[in-house]
Amino acid sequence: MASRALYASSPEWAALSGRLDDLLNGPGFRVLKKNPRTLAGIAHVNDSEVFVKRVTSRSWLAGLVARVCGSSAHMTIKGAAILDRAGFSHPRLIAAFEHCRGGSIRASYVIAEYLHRPKLLSRFALADGRDFRGRRWLSQRLAQTIRGLHDAGCYTRDLQETNLMLEAQGGELGVFFIDLQDYRHRARVSRRLRLLNLVHLDRSVGRFVSRTHRLRFFYNYLGDKPDHSEMRALLNELRLITQRIERRQRRHQRDTAIRLPACDRTQRDSIPVL
Repeated sequence: MASRALYASSPEWAALSGRLDDLLNGPGFRVLKKNPRTLAGIAHVNDSEVFVKRVTSRSWLAGLVARVCGSSAHMTIKGAAILDRAGFSHPRLIAAFEHCRGGSIRASYVIAEYLHRPKLLSRFALADGRDFRGRRWLSQRLAQTIRGLHDAGCYTRDLQETNLMLEAQGGELGVFFIDLQDYRHRARVSRRLRLLNLVHLDRSVGRFVSRTHRLRFFYNYLGDKPDHSEMRALLNELRLITQRIERRQRRHQRDTAIRLPACDRTQRDSIPVL
């Protein structure tokens, strides 16, 4: 399988091209995420800790499409450039590689800075659950940052709480955007895309933040509480977006569900009821 470096911050990092899988399967690799397509975690390379991520193609045809439309590694480089131009923080990109076979991209690899001090949004927000003033401050600062991201013409297709890392910096909030492959730029981010980002974030933070806090975040994003008719229209639009997301998830669950073979009445009667 041929390997090529799309980006490397130094020749030492470019030299890793041929041994990336050994790095991911080595004893020192600390897994953070693992599913059939994605493996990500922390590794020790060149006397430093780095974040390493591998995304494999679903099929040869999907890899061929990625070669034309952009692989995960290519889109990560593009996302980092989008955030850099707009002045938003993210883990420093160290290297990006593609592994190809038969003209198809079979896997993408990204090596990025490992952030030691910042914490995921959920861990940062729950550091002191009794600190109401701190939560209000967090809501204001984070909402302003995301509003600024959108106003700068940037948005992401996956604004989950796990893709935001935060750090308190002398009375200010440092926000680091991660999972760079999903960032896009437009001359103007439409209201639909803005609301879609907010719905994704709201659904992911709903596990640990009350409805009151989530509404406050929405008001902070808007800049002020709108009048009754405008607020009603916005909430209705948010509800419709949420319903579409839920319908899509239900369809995906049906498509991926394990279907057991049908059995006759005798077999059904022999199945114990727990």
